[in-house]
Amino acid sequence: MRVGVFWLISIFTVMAGRDGILGRNDDIKTKRELTVNKRKHPGPVQEYELLLQMAYRDSNEKKNLKNFLKLLMPPSLLLHGPMEIIRVKATTYCSSLNGALRCACEDGHSWFPPTCLDPQKCYLHTAGSIQSCNCHLSNLSQSTNFCERAKIWGSFKINEKFTKDLLNSSSAKYFKYTTGIEIQLTEAYGRIQGFELVQVTQFREGSIIVGYEVIGSSSPLELLSAIEQVAEKAEAALHKLFPLEDGSFRVFGEAQCNSIVFGFGSKNDEYTLPCSSGYTGNITARCQSSGWQVIRENCVLSQLEELKKNFSAIADNTTEAAVSSLVQNLSVIIEQSPSTTAGNLASVVSILGKVSTLSLANHFKVSNSTMEDVINIADHVLNSASITNWTVLLQEEKHASSLLLETLENISTLVPPTALPLNFSGEFINWKGIPVTKSQSQKDYNYQTEMLPQNTSITIRGHVLIGSDQFQKSLPETIISMASLTLGNILPVTQNGNAQVNGPVISTIIHNYSISEIFLIFSKIESNLTQPHCVFWDFSHLQWNSAGCHLVNETADTVICRCTHLTSFSFLMSPFVPTAVIPVVQWITYVGLAISIGSLILCLIIETLFWKQVKKNQTSHTRHICMVNIALSILIANVWFIVAATVDTTANPSGVCIAAVFFTHFFYLSLFFWMLMLGILLAYRIILVFHQMTMPLMMALGFCVGYGCPLVISVITIAVTQPSNGYIRKDVCWLNWSNGSKPLLAFVIPALTIVAVNLVVVLLVLMKLRRPTVGEGMNRDDKATVICMGKSLLILTPLLGLTWGFGIGTMADSQNLAWHVIFALLNAFQGFFILCFGILLDSKLRQLLLNKLSPLISWKKPSKQNSSDLSAKPKFSKACNPLQHKGIYTLSHTRDSSNDVTLTQFLSTE
Repeated sequence: MRVGVFWLISIFTVMAGRDGILGRNDDIKTKRELTVNKRKHPGPVQEYELLLQMAYRDSNEKKNLKNFLKLLMPPSLLLHGPMEIIRVKATTYCSSLNGALRCACEDGHSWFPPTCLDPQKCYLHTAGSIQSCNCHLSNLSQSTNFCERAKIWGSFKINEKFTKDLLNSSSAKYFKYTTGIEIQLTEAYGRIQGFELVQVTQFREGSIIVGYEVIGSSSPLELLSAIEQVAEKAEAALHKLFPLEDGSFRVFGEAQCNSIVFGFGSKNDEYTLPCSSGYTGNITARCQSSGWQVIRENCVLSQLEELKKNFSAIADNTTEAAVSSLVQNLSVIIEQSPSTTAGNLASVVSILGKVSTLSLANHFKVSNSTMEDVINIADHVLNSASITNWTVLLQEEKHASSLLLETLENISTLVPPTALPLNFSGEFINWKGIPVTKSQSQKDYNYQTEMLPQNTSITIRGHVLIGSDQFQKSLPETIISMASLTLGNILPVTQNGNAQVNGPVISTIIHNYSISEIFLIFSKIESNLTQPHCVFWDFSHLQWNSAGCHLVNETADTVICRCTHLTSFSFLMSPFVPTAVIPVVQWITYVGLAISIGSLILCLIIETLFWKQVKKNQTSHTRHICMVNIALSILIANVWFIVAATVDTTANPSGVCIAAVFFTHFFYLSLFFWMLMLGILLAYRIILVFHQMTMPLMMALGFCVGYGCPLVISVITIAVTQPSNGYIRKDVCWLNWSNGSKPLLAFVIPALTIVAVNLVVVLLVLMKLRRPTVGEGMNRDDKATVICMGKSLLILTPLLGLTWGFGIGTMADSQNLAWHVIFALLNAFQGFFILCFGILLDSKLRQLLLNKLSPLISWKKPSKQNSSDLSAKPKFSKACNPLQHKGIYTLSHTRDSSNDVTLTQFLSTE
């Protein structure tokens, strides 16, 4: 018959005659022994507690073990100097069944805190008369919360200034306070039945907040009741030594949180401790329902902190050799580091980021040995065991993981082709780089990697495939690919709270080159997850982005993705366009642009044919100057937009793409500033009715604003951002949004500001139309007024650029299909709207056009007006004649046709 295995957990309290071998945070945990330093003072006597785990098979062996423990003598070689065992107590017994562990407490002991053994893997079963701890693990190697005697907690506040010496168990002040407090409380509680000991467990800031524990052999309720009865006596005893704050002394029988490191606390209490020896910084934990949870931690290895300081000091005059040496030193420090803290992670990311920035700015090359050191460092910080520390770090520095990925990509681009091929395979990251030869145009690029997640035997594969047809133009110098499973766990998922990265994160870098198609094949980490989405990490928005990527196929354990680079009109105002929108918006964009270009050419031809007739009075002349320049600007801008859409975005960043972006930026800005001039002219004619400005002055003002301002903005933008390669985007030939300078703002801010100004002008016009003019009195037809205002709004909206205001929607709610479709429809067809509302609805131009075409048609619309009549006083219908005063300028509505609503002709009644 197979005999079950049991464990008995015993606690020894050992007293030694000189300083011990363990420090505050030097806990030693092994499979058979858990050694914890519970008390340490700089005096002549040191006291330690040792937790031993021993196996037995039946009750007789358990009894023999207990007797053996009582007779056990301390080994002479454990510590130097005299030593004795002053207390031995068996606390916890456990049994193993089918790989699971079940533990209970010895008589007179209980679980403190309510969670038992390992809070992550065990739960406390309270049903029945005996509490038991059930665990999904086979040993106690990571356990910390064993059964203990009855425990009561207490705290009080001392009105003295808190110093960090109270956090150092070796300091004289710590010894003075703990010794004095424990002596006074021991005297106060000493006569309580079952009392064993009292010990100070923590000092916190807030004056000085002291926490202590009282341990006894009686039940917790009896011990708490007895302590409450002598509370006044204990408080008075402490008053003899320290100035206690009135009302701060309290005791309680339950603690929400309790641990060896942070002591006890109530819900939402925060406790900050200095990092252990060899580290700088602090660690802060908050008491939550699951126990103490670390919320901030900046513990940095002293050697690492010194390296950061030295690097900062030489950063301005660094050399390629100095950077390589620093990376090598960093690799050595990281590999020798006993643990990966959140502070260490932050420091490594910061140092590598500076290395990347300096190397790019100074055009340093990265040798194969330096690249190997970088990958070794990355492999260390991407250790799956450090994910918890990454979680803590990302609470304070939410972009740290993105910065690490971007840094690794940037450093990889600095490896020269002569140093390749290279292949570095770490446990948590794989990196491969190849030089590109002429034969690449005849063969596909393949990158394959295999990784093994922790605690599983399933191999996770990643595969990148780029067809040879993508290398038919000028070839790149290198292709770098790297993959990591840990990156998927630390790059935040923000689009959907239920989503998670279910495969390796693969990055392929082809510097100064672009492709239009790439296939990626991923193994699923968890095959039970459904609804896969193909995404890439968007450094612009610091989130996962599905633009340009879509699912090709899915099997039970594999996902195939295809990614492309597409351009749509919405990209002008929105750096992100959802995948579902792209085909629709792209179709609208190119159809609209084709129609607009044809319409604008027709506009300019009509204006050229009848220029002499339309410039006979100043108002008409200035308006048509604005219309011509609006049409010309948007025509050239649309042509350059098409050029930018067809250009290879990164193959020649200093050539056609930059030129296309500059001229597209300049002419679209010119469009907006000329629309601003049209709006100002309209407001000028409405508000300053009797004021006249000379034609040369108006021309000078118009051209300075219409072309001068856009030129200044465009030149400053490229001059400031292009030296740092931040002018254009990597994926689309348009102004960048990802860099700190964000040059796209040089288009968005002027455009939306002009839209806002012109909106005010339109509101002013509508108010003028709504207000009855002198002489109309109550005969005003309200319905006709509303119709007239509606038609006026319809005309002015595209001509003054108000349709571009929908760009705010594409930026604020980029996932909404409606915003992108509306924006593309209204603005891709803006040239067509200008032809309709700016030219064909102009009654004078329409009449001239009909006269010109009359020989070619068999009919002619009867008209009581000729060209000379049109320059005379017009006849306004009362339905659209809100301002019928001498010298007032208004939107005209011709008497002969109720459908002829003309953009402000500025015709005077003079």
